[in-house]
Parts: sequence; structure tokens; C-alpha cells
Amino acid sequence: MLRTETIDKWVRGRLGDRLVVESREPLLVWQGRFPPVYAFRRSEVADGVLGAAEAPAREGFSFFGPQLPVAQWYDLRAGDRVLRGGAWTLDAEPVRERVVLTWEPGLLDWTEEDEPVTGHPRDPHKRVEALPSSRHVEVAIDGVRLASSDRPVLLFETDLPTRYYLPEEDVRLDLLEPTDNTSVCPYKGRADGYWTWPGPPAVPNVAWSYSSPAPAVGAVAGRVAFYDELVDISVDGVLQERPESPFSAPAQRPGAEA
Repeated sequence: MLRTETIDKWVRGRLGDRLVVESREPLLVWQGRFPPVYAFRRSEVADGVLGAAEAPAREGFSFFGPQLPVAQWYDLRAGDRVLRGGAWTLDAEPVRERVVLTWEPGLLDWTEEDEPVTGHPRDPHKRVEALPSSRHVEVAIDGVRLASSDRPVLLFETDLPTRYYLPEEDVRLDLLEPTDNTSVCPYKGRADGYWTWPGPPAVPNVAWSYSSPAPAVGAVAGRVAFYDELVDISVDGVLQERPESPFSAPAQRPGAEA
């Protein structure tokens, strides 16, 4: 199922130092249950950037690739840099004349207005809110208490469980092992701190933090959150039921197999 919506954000994509696409009214495209992508008019893509190409060789599922049949693949070229299969047109009537450019992290640099965004465009129908609270939150794994705090920041995000971001000093980081895992979120920014519960059994990258989150959720900066799906969380003395979410599956958790 394909759904579209025009949005009035100023959106720009750069490949290295080259501005390769710019629009003040990009078309948001939802491909079924997946987050949206932008589809641009060809006139919004810089001259000489697109080169028709064969379908790239891909193994398995790609979150950042097209989720519907492709009418035409393109390489993206800017100076000496080439992104093979970095753009495509979808084989669907409402968007067949428009071009989708990749949002895979580390390839193009994207901004919405003047704020960097990565992973995928922000969905205007998603709510992300970070609120300071005085609830009492405890976190445990296998009966071992890992955190206890009366000053959490609760992060509410549409279609996902509430996350409890706790001050580092309220978390037993000495019981966890730091990892070099990172991840990106269009709404929160780059998570640059991760910790594993060593077990046994080990729970890889069960906790994370953002040292410099996006301004809209700046209240979570430097705080530690856990996957509610994998730990026991009590709020004001009440043990919370472990939620089911996309992150319940190991393959959906950044670095879960590391």
C-alpha cells in the first residue's frame, strides 16, 4: 500500500560538498508499514547527478532500500564520488515521475530546514516528547537491580513503548559492559553510548544514551535508557508488563548480535 503527502519543509541532500537535491515541497511517500521516504521532482535534483543504472546486487532485506517494485535505478555522481544504486523511481503511478534518494546513514547528508536528520525523513504524524518526571523507576535483569531513580525523563514516541531515561549516577554502570555500538534515529539523533548485560545469559546492547540528542529531546542528554522489552521495569512500585514492539526481535535492535 502506497500513500503520499506533500510537506512544506525545506529539504536538502548533499553528497560530500555537492548539493545534489533541494526541495521546499517534497512529497512524502509511505510504502506500507515502513517509515516515509521523500520523492523529488527531477527538476529538484542537480544536473548531472543521476545516471541510469542496472539494479544493484543486494543480499537479503534492506531497511533503507525500496520496499516496492522499482521502475528505474540510478547511480548518484558528485565529482569523484559515486553511489551505486543510490537513487530510484518507484513503479507506482503517483510517484513514477519522481526520484527517491537513499537515506542510508553515512552516504548522503540530509537536512530538514537547518537540522541534520538521518535514517529516514521524520514522519509528521509521529509524536516524540521528552518530559522530566518524579516517578520512581527501577530496572532489573534476572533479579539484579541495575538502576533506581526518582528523576527520570520519560520519552513518549508514537507506536513505541515509553522509554525511561535515567541519570548515569542512578544506573549501576559498573555491572554493565560498554560497547562500541552506535545507532541513529531521525527524531532523537545519534546514540553514541551502549552497554551490554554480561549475564549469563548476556543481553547485548540492552542500554544506550545520547550525548548530543536532537534539540526536541534535549532533556535525555547523557541519560541511560533500557529496552523495556528485555528488562524488568517497575514504576512507582508497580512491575510493568514487558511490551511487544519491533525491537522485541533481535534483528531489529542495533548491534544486538554484536
